[in-house]
Amino acid sequence: MTALPRGESPGPSAAADDTDVVGSAAAVPAPSAEDVGADESEAEETEGTAAAPEGADETDAAATDADTAPAAAVLSEAEAELAAQRELRERIEKRKAEKEGPIVAGAKLSGQAADLLAAVRAVESGEKPGAAFFDSPAPRRTAPAPAPVRPREPEPVFAPQGASPEAVAAVTAVLAEGGAPETLAGPAAETLGAQAADVLRADPWQLLAVPTVRPEQADGFARALLGAGCGPDDERRTAALVGWLLERAALQGHTALDASAVRAALAERAVTDPETAVQHAVAEGVVLVFQDGPDDQEQEADRDAEPGDEAADSAGQEPPQVLLGLDRYALAEESLADGLARLVNACEKDADWSEAAAAAGSPSAGELIRAVAAGGLVAHTGGDAARAEPAALIVAARALGLRALGATHSVDGRRRLAEALDEPSAAVTLAGLLSDAEGPGRDADGAIAVDLLVVLDAPQLDVETAAMLVESLPDGARLVLSGDPGVLGSAGAGRVFADVLAARACPQVVSRTPDPGPIGELVSGIGIGELNQVAAPGKEVVIVPVQDAGEAVHRTVQLVADSVPRAIGVPSADTQVITVGHGGSAGTRALNAALKQRLNPGPGRFGGFDPGDRVVHIPTPGRTVPGTVVSADAEGLHLDCAGTPVVVPQERVTSSVRHGWALSAHQAAGMRWPAVVVVLPGDAAQGLSRAWVYTAFSRGERHLSVVHGVDQALSRAVALPTSQDRTTRLRALLEAQQTVTS
Repeated sequence: MTALPRGESPGPSAAADDTDVVGSAAAVPAPSAEDVGADESEAEETEGTAAAPEGADETDAAATDADTAPAAAVLSEAEAELAAQRELRERIEKRKAEKEGPIVAGAKLSGQAADLLAAVRAVESGEKPGAAFFDSPAPRRTAPAPAPVRPREPEPVFAPQGASPEAVAAVTAVLAEGGAPETLAGPAAETLGAQAADVLRADPWQLLAVPTVRPEQADGFARALLGAGCGPDDERRTAALVGWLLERAALQGHTALDASAVRAALAERAVTDPETAVQHAVAEGVVLVFQDGPDDQEQEADRDAEPGDEAADSAGQEPPQVLLGLDRYALAEESLADGLARLVNACEKDADWSEAAAAAGSPSAGELIRAVAAGGLVAHTGGDAARAEPAALIVAARALGLRALGATHSVDGRRRLAEALDEPSAAVTLAGLLSDAEGPGRDADGAIAVDLLVVLDAPQLDVETAAMLVESLPDGARLVLSGDPGVLGSAGAGRVFADVLAARACPQVVSRTPDPGPIGELVSGIGIGELNQVAAPGKEVVIVPVQDAGEAVHRTVQLVADSVPRAIGVPSADTQVITVGHGGSAGTRALNAALKQRLNPGPGRFGGFDPGDRVVHIPTPGRTVPGTVVSADAEGLHLDCAGTPVVVPQERVTSSVRHGWALSAHQAAGMRWPAVVVVLPGDAAQGLSRAWVYTAFSRGERHLSVVHGVDQALSRAVALPTSQDRTTRLRALLEAQQTVTS
């Protein structure tokens, strides 16, 4: 898949009652009844519904602060992560700028992939030895002393510095002229920069760059500023709409969109000539265009072929797919593909880890150790019980003298991994590792000082985080991506783990360790599309049928506050509620309100929160950190997040802290609790999928209660296979690199 030169546009392409938990066996009932509507469809209201693909999550928290400068000399973990992302993008863009222009027609590759092709040809011809193409060969390291691990010192979360008061005042004046609410002034000034007022006067549709602003609102603002002279085909409007469509798609997990889908969406928004609008957006550099199809030389040969020729007969094949994408995701995918190729080629091959493999605790663990010894990149798949295998790999590698780490998506995942390791400090969170708040730190070249990195919860990797991670690994390091492919994908754009698996870019080790108990049996069936009845003699799985959303909320509160603690022995603090969406009569907001009233009633005097409230902190979009409210003062809201004190400034509380008795499945991914109550009200039927059910049902360790009100929609959702709901380019890039190196 190659990028067409900027300015060249793509051609058209086809486009009941208060009783205890009862029952010794559990089966999911499927009474016949008419399905009801889905939850609220707005992106900020719904998560995991039919309108939002499985990776979509509530990403508004801290979104408007993501690219601003720190307000204090000491950076918080979130700010350090954001700064690292900016530094990565700058390095990628600089590297891209230093490379030559587009390659000749028919080559299909550019960047490091093209360099690899040239290297292969030079080696085959005998012109150069293979070692000449590595800037710094990665010799086998002798067993180093374990790197000192920085203690995890608690740090407050500092509020990023916003736009200057002058810039906000100027934007406020422009917004007032256009009839837009002045509450948008701060976000607009932060998003568009110091000259935001001038930018909005010249191009009012740039207001679409502000989160939560919709095209209808931007149109009204533009008409008020520009008068009758502006219309639906104004080039400024169409270009902004194309960018808005791609940004909105990224929130749903896509890194690119089919050009025909973009044209159709433009037509729905009164653009009379969508093709011209796309051409203009490409020419202006708003988006990049990519084409996946035959080489240009092959296409010319087809056109020149005589009638009846074999080449001419192939002219009736499907036209190549044309994709449009934002440069930030294009750069991230290309950098990630190049970085993975570097890891594959730069590490020591066929290291002798046979003794460690033989001493592994299970056949699957031994297989994983042997695979990692033979290559620089390995994919490992399995359920929660299979996490013991990457842990065994880390222990074995450290015994061999290697600097080995395991990185998890959540603090809970880090805790569970640390319990399985000989050295708990070898378990870190991915965010902490990238921000240098956890782990061994960096070497002299700025790379993470590690020989082996195992990333657990790999399905939660978005493409930008993955690119930053791989860019931070030194030559010769080994990378293992481990996770359960059946769970929901990342909150951010991309499907990194799925693309690596689909492209067969590396050896794949499939665990043969099943998840134990009735919950494991139930989840294993869901993974292959079967909703089976399972024997639950210890009340491990219980179904609670309900008729409506009100009853669902009542039964959920009863289960968490009374039935599960009394019948199962799991306290309310260790029981997590999971539901489909944030809005609706039985969404997270309604459930959290009811659970707070029962478990920790109070006036909410600290921005809606009271000491003892169970909350989740969202320091950056896509990260969910459970905690408990401790107190509040002039500094902000004080939280206890798994033993780490966190201070959230007052101005950030509304956007980055939510009550956490009830979560969505996307927020719960990567974490587990002793008991889980999954709430399925009738209006959630359209938001269900096999991946959603698999993720939600597998969060419970000892007990799972299902508050069931969706009738047969549950079994239908499980039976339908999970489709590739995200459009990305990574798989094609990885496959192209394999073609070059093979």
